[in-house]
Amino acid sequence: MEEQGGNYLRELIRILIRNLGVLEKSEASCCGTTIAQCHAVVEIGRKEVVSLNELSELLDLDKSTMSRTINNLVGDNLVIREIHPEDRRYVTIELTEEGKKVFNSIEDSMEIYYQEILKSIPEDKREQVLESLQLLTEAVKQNKCC
Repeated sequence: MEEQGGNYLRELIRILIRNLGVLEKSEASCCGTTIAQCHAVVEIGRKEVVSLNELSELLDLDKSTMSRTINNLVGDNLVIREIHPEDRRYVTIELTEEGKKVFNSIEDSMEIYYQEILKSIPEDKREQVLESLQLLTEAVKQNKCC
């Protein structure tokens, strides 16, 4: 339960932060990237290949913000952006080898971090906390403003 619960806790918090719009406001960094870039690297790493539009939807960011984020990741040699040969409006994104290293580093460090958080919660309350976070995440998503 602990290992799977830590992953679940991380996913709920990550989605909650994204749904609250923190990505657009944050200047903090994560493994040498901004928080927005960090979330983009994680989503690209998990999907392996993703379209710019799909990534914008996943991160709940407008296309221009997502495009700027991807431009920075391309400049840092973390992602490859390819235009579909038949439809120039369709752009796919995938991680470079360097991007995969950053992705794995983020995943490894976050796994440890959220396992430690989960261990800090009394064992008989962990399931309740995870359920509450899930309910909160869904409520935020359903009642999103602006």
